[in-house]
Amino acid sequence: MKKNDILRIYGTSYKKNTIALLEHADLKSIIPSKDSRILIKPNLVSPTPAQFGATTHPEVVAGIIEYLKRHGLVDITIAEGSWVGDRTSESVEVCGYDKVCREYGVEFVDTQLDGWYEEECGELTLKICNCVKKADFIINVPVLKGHCQTKMTCALKNMKGLIPNEEKRRFHALGLHRPIASLRKAIRQDFIVVDHICGDPYSEDGGHPVTKNCIMAGMDPALIDAYACRALGLSPEDVPYLVEGAQYGETPVDLSENAVDIITIDDRGNIADKSGNVEAFVKEKLVEVSDVVEEVESCSACYAALIPALERLAEEGLLEKLNDTIAIGQGFRGKTGKLGAGDCTEGFCYHIAGCPPDEDEIYEGLKMYISDKYKN
Repeated sequence: MKKNDILRIYGTSYKKNTIALLEHADLKSIIPSKDSRILIKPNLVSPTPAQFGATTHPEVVAGIIEYLKRHGLVDITIAEGSWVGDRTSESVEVCGYDKVCREYGVEFVDTQLDGWYEEECGELTLKICNCVKKADFIINVPVLKGHCQTKMTCALKNMKGLIPNEEKRRFHALGLHRPIASLRKAIRQDFIVVDHICGDPYSEDGGHPVTKNCIMAGMDPALIDAYACRALGLSPEDVPYLVEGAQYGETPVDLSENAVDIITIDDRGNIADKSGNVEAFVKEKLVEVSDVVEEVESCSACYAALIPALERLAEEGLLEKLNDTIAIGQGFRGKTGKLGAGDCTEGFCYHIAGCPPDEDEIYEGLKMYISDKYKN
């Protein structure tokens, strides 16, 4: 497998297809030795089952583990930390990773509880969880999906689960793109297996899954993210941490379509197609959040909960009655205003409490605010 290859396989036998994909890629030849300490990093952003389009299907990770063990690679750890506001332990249970760990005898490291060390990345010093330093080989298993702030998330952004919660908050305060680009220097990705089964093209927290039944593999996270952009109907230029990465110390990568060889294989691991077509999601327009929200340095969990709440209000014909902008994010700490969501806006005349508030709390809070304003 070449560095600029992206392999993909289609079908609903996710574990079997993952193994076929790895056999074709000859992953075992890339891993330094049989004694290598292998870390698998899925996406367990929240306690949301994979079929809703937010988290990595456990069958994909099970396929990776089976492949590794078949080839005598047994020192395997799964590591992840859910976003700020949710407990990783709950995500592990809801998403079925407790069963995977029991079945295969694999340890799970909750990075919300792990220690950390500091890594110099150009102008930024980043806090990285200790499990990264202990690993000899890292297999990243992201979900290809949309994101409420960065427009998309796949390989590069998935590494954010390997930093402590306080650093996640700082990433948002820094605007996400610069620290995500810098993170590529701090955490290597030795191999990437992409869950492109039913990711949500709108939100990282799921709820609008679009079925593709595809699993992909590659070695260059920037090229994979460029592919992900096109699959989401975006250009790599729409995602600053991809195109501006070089100024943050990232090695420049050719993100053009002709820089990637896309190879489709069948469930026996044989090449079925080399046309290289990217199948884009067909996306319907959801609520235009920018019309009603003023966001400054918000955390993903808070912002992502806001979107479905606004959709519900729009469906009921209530959103058009909201005449005030909703403030959200760390940038509003200590400030005043009319309407805010989250504890960072506690100084506002009307704010919806929570760090983060969930979708129902935002929906009910905004519904009450609209009702009171409308009555007046």
